[in-house]
Amino acid sequence: MTLDALTDVAGVRVGHAARAGDGWLTGTTVVLAPEGGAVAAVDVRGGGPGTKETDALDPRNLVQKVEAIVLTGGSAYGLDAASGVMAWLEERGRGVWVGPGPAHVVPVVPAACVFDLGRGGEFRARPDAAMGRAAVESAAASAPGAAVPEGCVGAGTGAVVGQMKGGIGTASTVLDSGITVAALVVANAAGSVTDPETGVLYGELFQGRATYPEGPVHEAANRRLADVAADNGPPPLNTTLAVVGTDADLSKAQAQKLAGTAHDGIARAVRPVHLLHDGDTVFTLATGRHPLDAGDLLALNAILAAGADMVTRAIVNAVRAAESVATPGGTWPSYGELYGAR
Repeated sequence: MTLDALTDVAGVRVGHAARAGDGWLTGTTVVLAPEGGAVAAVDVRGGGPGTKETDALDPRNLVQKVEAIVLTGGSAYGLDAASGVMAWLEERGRGVWVGPGPAHVVPVVPAACVFDLGRGGEFRARPDAAMGRAAVESAAASAPGAAVPEGCVGAGTGAVVGQMKGGIGTASTVLDSGITVAALVVANAAGSVTDPETGVLYGELFQGRATYPEGPVHEAANRRLADVAADNGPPPLNTTLAVVGTDADLSKAQAQKLAGTAHDGIARAVRPVHLLHDGDTVFTLATGRHPLDAGDLLALNAILAAGADMVTRAIVNAVRAAESVATPGGTWPSYGELYGAR
């Protein structure tokens, strides 16, 4: 049985840590690979990324596998959360071996951040190494194949899409080949996730399962969003992050291709996207448990298509799971509050 989550990729675990209230509205999410690591890659399309250790994932460079990926709030300050994850991995001898002893490792922990500074009311309330450690401990303590909490959790705690509340979402599928492809996203976009004429989620239009709200409901939602926009001001520096996971046996170059095509999933669900003030970043993790069909030169294509589809679905799930938030830093209604659960 699958849970429609990134943890449907066997061995991958997800942990969240967050803080809300007293000026806080932010958090960190850690994707923990199976022990021994997974092949990883990244593709950055936004013009204002905040990242750490992404150069190590270039197929031309030395590091082949990583043990964890960090997604965090706090803009560039929040990248400090990766230090807590790095320390936790070092204590367990997990990382790139650099010396003669089992403790001589350097954990390479790629990370990317979203902008949520001040959304709880206090600009200096941001994730640190302790929050990163709490998130990786949460991941490690979870059961194999555990459900992944969605909505206003982890790095999605302070996430916003346009003038609505964003959050964490996840989705998965199993291909005819038996290969699993899944995604986890932090939906925190400056662009809109809804069609301005109807209120339908762009991602659901793409999936062909959109339900159109009644005209009066949409009109009321537009009035509410206009009021919120007047109070909050324009959306600031925002970013959508994703981790696409698969149990396929991919090279770093193939994993990088998957990260690149997965950005199409963001573009289907958010408009506009990949702007100069966005930091849109997609990581991939490939655990290598399921070999590609050696007789099919195009075997990767199905994985590429599924990766983009799962990112779109994960964004929809994030927006639908989000809950309204009001803090001294602003007010962000959820899609469910505006349009009802459908």
